[in-house]
Amino acid sequence: MKIAVVGTGYVGLVTGTCFAEMGTDVCCVDVDAAKVERLLRGESPIYEPGLDEMLHRNIKEGRLHFTTSLSEGISGAAAVFIAVGTPPDEDGSADLHYVLDVAAEIGRNIDGYMLVVTKSTVPVGTSAKVKVAVEAELKKRNADVPFEVASNPEFLKEGSAIADFMHPDRIVVGVNGRRGREVMELLYAPLRDQGVPVIFMDIASAEMTKYAANSMLAARISFMNDIANLCQLIGADVNKVKEGIGSDTRIGAKFLNPGIGYGGSCFPKDVKALIKTAQKNGYPMRVLQAVEAVNESQKLMMFDKIRHYFNDDLAGKTVAFWGLSFKPETDDMREAPSLSMIDKLVESGCTVRVYDPAAMDECRRRVGEKVVYCKDMYEAVQGSDALFLLTEWRQFANPDWNKVRQGLSRAVVFDGRNLYRKEELVQLGFAYYGVGTL
Repeated sequence: MKIAVVGTGYVGLVTGTCFAEMGTDVCCVDVDAAKVERLLRGESPIYEPGLDEMLHRNIKEGRLHFTTSLSEGISGAAAVFIAVGTPPDEDGSADLHYVLDVAAEIGRNIDGYMLVVTKSTVPVGTSAKVKVAVEAELKKRNADVPFEVASNPEFLKEGSAIADFMHPDRIVVGVNGRRGREVMELLYAPLRDQGVPVIFMDIASAEMTKYAANSMLAARISFMNDIANLCQLIGADVNKVKEGIGSDTRIGAKFLNPGIGYGGSCFPKDVKALIKTAQKNGYPMRVLQAVEAVNESQKLMMFDKIRHYFNDDLAGKTVAFWGLSFKPETDDMREAPSLSMIDKLVESGCTVRVYDPAAMDECRRRVGEKVVYCKDMYEAVQGSDALFLLTEWRQFANPDWNKVRQGLSRAVVFDGRNLYRKEELVQLGFAYYGVGTL
């Protein structure tokens, strides 16, 4: 079977490459000619563990192809996956013009049965709009070409996307027609045969499932951050609380780690979009509005701690950052708490020295020379008045604390991910400030 994937961003490239790994003939389409040239050379435009090796292998074995021509990409394909961006509009709703532009182009080019699958995260009702866009172009051509639409939301986590695709908890497919269901069953047969549940449902429910899942996870994070902030005030230890409630099988331990807020390409955008969808339908999502508000304030919680530590006098201070990306194993800085912290500290007169194993170029693209870029984690602390841990990369887990102490002019650590043990650092002579800890 041949399929096309339109869009070679994070979702599209991982989707196309993983389908190729399972034996499908895949053609990825992108309007960015420079990006396509890079991909044809086997150069991935994104950082994702395991992707480069899989990309090279499937290009070499002839299952993975790239082009700027949608007509070429969908020629002979049974399905085309739309995996272009859906950035938030000014009002927080999802901007669908990229999705609908692709749908229209599909309508201008298909000449035989096609299953049009939305892989992008889109609000409920988008697949119906995709269908209308394809039909409008077919009507202009006076063409009677059969097609169906489907929704196949992605549940990939940056940093573990390959494993998430190849070994998912479940696969959700929204499709209304028999032929479309058969195409999706065939595509996912290798995973279904491994015991992965493939859950078929109506299209609207599939679209909602994606938003509901991400919003639930975001809610858990903001809830624990709220609990952590209260623990700080009443003298409780949020790490103990997390252990106590996470052992309850009704709750579970995942997504209960307090910290400095969520970021990335999914949670912030999807929470905003679901709130906006509800507003358009006359219903206020009160819980999600609170989730979003807590998250925004949480991003600056550590700024308040350092401001108090230095008695509101940050001018002339130097601060070291370990970590810039919104989470480990990615260079993604979209909505990253580090960006909010950089803005506030620089605005307060601080010099910010930064190091991240993957996101240095991305940081330079976003903030330019507002910060000092360091070659490694220990250079970042040289001459700094404080150390901030913002991203829990593994290489930050067990540093040489004597080396850190020698580099810092003041022995103080602000741990935004509760990665370190306060008792150990205090014994080594550090002042330690975590999230919701005693």
